[in-house]
Amino acid sequence: MSKDIDTAVLVVGGGPTGLTAGILLSRLGIAHRIIERRTGPQRAPAAHAVNARSFEIWRQAGVDMAAILSAAKDPKDAGAVYWVTRLGGEVLGRLPYERQGEEVLACTPTPLRNLSQHRLEPLLAQALPNGTDATLFYHHQWESSQQDGAAVRTRVRDLATGEAYDVCSRYVIAADGAGSPVRKSLGIQPIGPDRIQGFIMIHFEANLRSIVRECPGVLYWVADPSCAGTFVAHDIDREWVFMQAWDPDHESIERYDAAHCEAIVRKAIARDDVRLTIRTVAPWMMTAQIAERYRDGRVLLAGDAAHRFPPTGGLGLNTGVQDAHNLVWKIAAVEKGWADGRLLDTYEQERRPIAHYNAEQSLRNAARLLEVPQAMGTNAEPDLARQSFAEMLADPARRSEVRAAIDNQAEHFDMLGLQLGYAYDAGALIPDGTSRPAAANPVREFVPSSRAGSRLAHGWVERDGRRISTLDLIEADTFTLLTGPLGAAWVAAAADGLGVPIQVWRMGHDVADPSHWWSAVAAMEPEGVLLVRPDQHIAFRCRGASADAAAVLREAVSSVLQAQGGTPPQRDAAAGD
Repeated sequence: MSKDIDTAVLVVGGGPTGLTAGILLSRLGIAHRIIERRTGPQRAPAAHAVNARSFEIWRQAGVDMAAILSAAKDPKDAGAVYWVTRLGGEVLGRLPYERQGEEVLACTPTPLRNLSQHRLEPLLAQALPNGTDATLFYHHQWESSQQDGAAVRTRVRDLATGEAYDVCSRYVIAADGAGSPVRKSLGIQPIGPDRIQGFIMIHFEANLRSIVRECPGVLYWVADPSCAGTFVAHDIDREWVFMQAWDPDHESIERYDAAHCEAIVRKAIARDDVRLTIRTVAPWMMTAQIAERYRDGRVLLAGDAAHRFPPTGGLGLNTGVQDAHNLVWKIAAVEKGWADGRLLDTYEQERRPIAHYNAEQSLRNAARLLEVPQAMGTNAEPDLARQSFAEMLADPARRSEVRAAIDNQAEHFDMLGLQLGYAYDAGALIPDGTSRPAAANPVREFVPSSRAGSRLAHGWVERDGRRISTLDLIEADTFTLLTGPLGAAWVAAAADGLGVPIQVWRMGHDVADPSHWWSAVAAMEPEGVLLVRPDQHIAFRCRGASADAAAVLREAVSSVLQAQGGTPPQRDAAAGD
C-alpha cells in the first residue's frame, strides 16, 4: 500500500452516514476513500427505523432498492407497538407504528420500513465501487489530521498489518460516531445532556413467533416491574433485543454475563419453554447532544459525530443520511468550480437547526413515555411497585388511566410531518418571504410545499410513458429547473447557460402531469419555475412569469452557490406569492 494517498475526500466512518456519503461521492464523480475501524459492517442490531426520506435519498443515489426493501420487515410484522404485562402475556395497549401502507404513497414513493442497521450496512457497502477502484477500507483507523488552507493530511493505520500511511485530501467528512475521535481532536464540544439514562442491550436469537402470534409488532414495553424493559423485534422468527435500565454508578457491567442476561430475558417472557441464545451484551447511555459547530476548516462533522438523540423516534440514522445528502453536493460544487468554499458554511446553517429540532422531539417522546409507568403506579421500592401493579390490573378505573396514557404516545409513532416536512429557512436558498405551511400538528401532519428550503413535494407524473415520482426528476449531480406548461421563457433562459449543469423539465411537455401536481400540490402557476438543488430541496421559486427570466435565473444560481455573497434576485410583482 502506498505510504501517501491523494484523494478529494476522506470519509472517516463506515456506518450509514459514511456509506451514504461515499455512494453520493461516487455518483458525483468525486474521488474519495472511506475508512472504518471495525473489521466489517455492523454485526449486532442497532437502529432499525428507516424513514421515507432516507429511502428517497438512496433511491436517488442509485442504490439497489429492490434489495433494500426485500431486507426490510413486512409491515404486517412491524406495524405496531405494544405494552404488555410480559411478552406473550396480557396486552395492556397497542398503537400503530408509523404509516407504512399504500395511503402514504401520496406523500412519498418509499414508505418507512423497519430495516435493522446490521442488515442495511452490507447493502449500502455493495453500492460502492469495488475492485481496483475500491473506496471502502475496513479495519483502518483514523489517528490524526492536520490541515492547512489547501488540504488535510490524515494519518491512518491499517489495523490488520499495523502499517500506518497518510491520506492527503481536500476535505474530511467525520462520520465516526458519537465518540468521534475526529471531533474531539478539533476541540468541538457536544452541547446537551450526556447521561439521561443508562441501559443494557441484550441481543439474543430466538423464534418468538408462537409467543406474539396474536400481536406481531416491532416494540413491546414489558410493564411488570419485576422484569420491566423493552423488547425490539428485529426479526420475530430469529433475532431480538431486550433493553433494561442500568445504572453504571451502582452496578458493574461484569455482572451481565450470558447466564445472567438469559435469566433476565426469560423472566420477561410469559412462557418458560423458549429456546434462546445470547449473542451480544452491551451498555449504552441515552444522550441528547449537538456539536457546537459542524465545520472546522476542511473537516466537517456528520451523523452521530455531529448529533446524538434518544432512540425514541428513530431519528439518529435518518438525520445522518440527510446530513450526507446535504453536504456531498456542496463539496462537489466546490470541487467542480461551481462555487467557492463559502457554500460549505451553509451545511451547518441548514443541518444544525434540524438536529436541534429532532433532538427536542426525541426528548419529548422519551419524557412522554414515562406517563405510562406513572399511570401504573411505578414506585422506586420494588415491593411497593409490584403491589401497585397488581392493584392496577384489578382496578378497571386505573386500567382506563393506563390506556389513556398509552394512547397519548401516538405522536411518538406517527411522525410523517417531521420526517418529510423538514425545511431550511436560510442557507443555499433564496427565501421568498412566505411562511411555512400551517399544520395543526407539524410532527404528525405532512403538508407539501414548494417554498424555498423545502424538500420537493412528491407526486406521480409520467415521463416517456412511465409513471415516476417528481423526485425521480432530480439528479444528484445537477441542478434541476421545473417549469409550468407556459414556462418557455425559463427554458430559454436555462439554455443560455447558467454556469452550472442544469436539467430542465417542462410540465405538460417533457413530463405529463395527469394529476395536476404542478398546480394542486406545488401550488404553482403555469408560467412559474422551481430551481431544485441536487439534494432535492428547492433553492428558488417564482410562482409566475418574469419580465427577464434569464437575469432572474442567473442571479438566483449565483446567490444560491455563493450563499453569503450573492444578491437575491428581484421577483416581478406579477410573480406574486
